[in-house]
Amino acid sequence: MPEPVDSLQSVLHKFTAASVPKRGPEEAEIDPPSWRVSAEAVCTEGFQRYSMLYIGEGCNRIFLVSGGNVIWTYDTGTGWELDDIWMKKNGNILFTRMSWAGEVTPDKRLVWRRNCLEGEEYHTIQPIDAERVVMAVNAPTPYCMIVNTRTDQVEYRHEIPYDNPGWVHGHFRRFRMTDRKTFLVPYLSLNKVIEYDMDFNPVWRYAIDQPWAAVRLKNGNTLMNDEYHGLVREAAPDGRTVWEISLHTLPPEARLADCQSCVRLKNGNTILCSRGNNGLSPQMVEVTPDKKVVGCLNDWRALGPCTAVQILNDPGDPEIPGDLQR
Repeated sequence: MPEPVDSLQSVLHKFTAASVPKRGPEEAEIDPPSWRVSAEAVCTEGFQRYSMLYIGEGCNRIFLVSGGNVIWTYDTGTGWELDDIWMKKNGNILFTRMSWAGEVTPDKRLVWRRNCLEGEEYHTIQPIDAERVVMAVNAPTPYCMIVNTRTDQVEYRHEIPYDNPGWVHGHFRRFRMTDRKTFLVPYLSLNKVIEYDMDFNPVWRYAIDQPWAAVRLKNGNTLMNDEYHGLVREAAPDGRTVWEISLHTLPPEARLADCQSCVRLKNGNTILCSRGNNGLSPQMVEVTPDKKVVGCLNDWRALGPCTAVQILNDPGDPEIPGDLQR
């Protein structure tokens, strides 16, 4: 078995090599920005120390940022929507585009693409080893599958229980396999998070409004985004709230308009990601366990909305489920 990596910082040179083209052969034009770009000085305090993979709904460009600068981009065409993204240990990037999912190399070759069937949507993808990914499929009968991206073969498929599944778009955004090989399923429109074993027997459940994402932490707790109330909550296995932050309590200069996903760093801090109300508010903040803001990103000249981010110099192996808390 390959040794776990400390971080992905060591592969970033692949993206800036002389052989990387300005535009890849499958790279497609995107819609022009629709958000407000402020002429005021940008606020990137605290985030210059991170390398990160960055995407957001409303902008179909993948950004790779290091030292506060965009060092690589990949345009995925028009339409909706970038929701989930991962860099693998070899530097390849997995992403979902609602109507399709793909894997692109640092030199901008699209080495895997899987299109949705009619009436289906892809919003979530997660590597579980070097070649396989787990995905939830929003569909008239929603289901989970494990796909080998080298062969494009579906190696596992199981229906996901769903009450009244008529509104396909509202089923799921994030879906994660945990370190216990269970599935953590946030039901966006049904206001609950359920953990299932691989036969889809429920092993844990939690009621929360509009859970866009849920992350199983290394301490056994679950970090969840309540998009409706604008809060992030960490709940213990017995359902107790052990940590919670409301966007309304953030300082005015760091107040997010919404929060779709979040990342728990190895140092215990939490990064909150936001679409930013079309340029009117910040895209990310980082808070300590005692809820002090130690980082704020508000840069609409270089970046777009932030639905999701992968911090590349935070220790962890992206191909081991649960090793990165995102």
